[in-house]
Amino acid sequence: MATVTYDKASRIYPGSEKPAVDQLDIEIEDGEFLVLVGPSGCGKSTSLRMLAGLEDVNAGAIRIGDRDVTHLPPKDRDIAMVFQNYALYPHMSVAQNMGFALKIAGVPKAEIRQKVEDAAKILDLTDYLERKPKALSGGQRQRVAMGRAIVREPQVFLMDEPLSNLDAKLRVQTRTQIASLQRRLGITTVYVTHDQVEAMTMGDRVAVLKDGLLQQVDSPRHMYDKPANLFVAGFIGSPAMNLVEVPITDGGVKFGNSVVPVEREAVAGAASQGDKTVTVGVRPEHFDLVDGSAQGLSKDEPAGLAVTVNVVEELGADAFVYGTAHVGGEAKDLVVRVNGRGVPEKGSEIHVMPRAGESHVFATSSGDRLSD
Repeated sequence: MATVTYDKASRIYPGSEKPAVDQLDIEIEDGEFLVLVGPSGCGKSTSLRMLAGLEDVNAGAIRIGDRDVTHLPPKDRDIAMVFQNYALYPHMSVAQNMGFALKIAGVPKAEIRQKVEDAAKILDLTDYLERKPKALSGGQRQRVAMGRAIVREPQVFLMDEPLSNLDAKLRVQTRTQIASLQRRLGITTVYVTHDQVEAMTMGDRVAVLKDGLLQQVDSPRHMYDKPANLFVAGFIGSPAMNLVEVPITDGGVKFGNSVVPVEREAVAGAASQGDKTVTVGVRPEHFDLVDGSAQGLSKDEPAGLAVTVNVVEELGADAFVYGTAHVGGEAKDLVVRVNGRGVPEKGSEIHVMPRAGESHVFATSSGDRLSD
């Protein structure tokens, strides 16, 4: 097994001045499952292909273990790649597909057979070894592609959106299988996806990219609790974090008809950048429903922020309220999680306040996180 290091690695495509990947700097531990995630065009697949040797590295370096592989051909990097479209040979059986790379490498037939059978047992493919790919389901074909990677016993697994061709139920099932399989094998894995739920549920760490730049690399829990900037805050989490620009006032920030206390350092940080407002981030589960009487305010001036209920998504124990609030003269969409037993009616008005200590504060101008 091995570590993987992106050392300020950049890729600039011919005819373009802007890097597709700009000075990517990540150290991946031995046996770690790292997920690269971001919107389309952010550079995540290019980053993976640079590691695979399928894209040139125009600046910086890439190392696998102690070896500098920046300019090595793919066959000399000791990696195995699993693609989105499976890339199986249709005229070969499952066993032949899984063992083909070993056959090309001149491994004895008996050893190939043993490795293929061992991998098939792990992947629950033993009964399908003599079938052709066309006789398999999408999930089974993806497991064959995984098996082909496993039998090679590489130092690093590379996976490029391997679940995107599967239906929703099978994706959930297969991502669990891949994550548990990787932990069992202990092989360093770099996994690319555009699905942040997939990233959060599979990765030991998650690296978020935007426009070729690394925004944050962290554990899923820490990234959810402390996103580094507005982009990560809005990208990670389903439903997404609510981001509301609010004015700074004495004692905190003005949230509707109430003042929400925030850290003094956050307010001072915003003031130092010349901002008179900050952007407050609140997860849907961190809103509390309030009324005017709770804070001694009149009915004409109820507490918190008024939200008009547009849609209610009932999930049983919980429900998500999708509504509209007016902040600074503009309509703003908000999502609030409420108890499934006390769901407000569509068209009604509720008042919400961020729960104490659960709001995130970002600089409006730079987007950087200001709160601890």
